[in-house]
Amino acid sequence: MEVALRYIVPALLLSAAFSLTAYAADMVSSADRTFIAKVSQGGMFEVAAGEAGAAQGDTQDVRDQGATEAHDHTLVGAKLKTIATGAGVTFPDTLSAAFQHELDRLKAMSGRSFDAAYLQDMKVIHAKDGAAFAIEAQSGSDPKLRAFAAETHRIVLRHIGELDAVGP
Repeated sequence: MEVALRYIVPALLLSAAFSLTAYAADMVSSADRTFIAKVSQGGMFEVAAGEAGAAQGDTQDVRDQGATEAHDHTLVGAKLKTIATGAGVTFPDTLSAAFQHELDRLKAMSGRSFDAAYLQDMKVIHAKDGAAFAIEAQSGSDPKLRAFAAETHRIVLRHIGELDAVGP
């Protein structure tokens, strides 16, 4: 009897954990899922493009801004992944084909053309993701995602200011 309990109790606990995860995943709204999918891709792109900016930037401003992007969005992505997986939502670990294509295009450039393309890409993605963070902070159904979105929206606004200060 003692041996049987040694195997049954852990199996029941494991089953309960899977049930809670499935329940949590069912509680996440489709809008929150869309938000996670969108900003996780944008964030991964910002990390990869930031790393390229830090390595390939023609000017020190672009190299510094790229390092900031890679650093900040690595932390933001880790936090989002923790929230998403805690809610039972699958978190992507690779860039979409469209983002990968844009990253490859960017990395193929050098000099001033790289800097111009990098700054343009960063301004576009920050505008899109910034809008998504603002909406989620106001109307997201999950309190953890709302708080995360509000905090991250401030980071995105700071990055937009840095990008505007670097150049066109």
